[in-house]
Amino acid sequence: MAENVVARRGVSIALACRAFGVSETCYRYSPLLSDENEQIADLLVGLTTA
Repeated sequence: MAENVVARRGVSIALACRAFGVSETCYRYSPLLSDENEQIADLLVGLTTA
């Protein structure tokens, strides 16, 4: 939600994070995916769709 407000309303990241009770660290976090994690995720999806 904070990302939406920042993008659409031009609100600062700090203000949006305070309004939604989210830390700026969480807002800026971007997970790093390894090849192994991607393979495991594909296997799990395959098991659930079978």
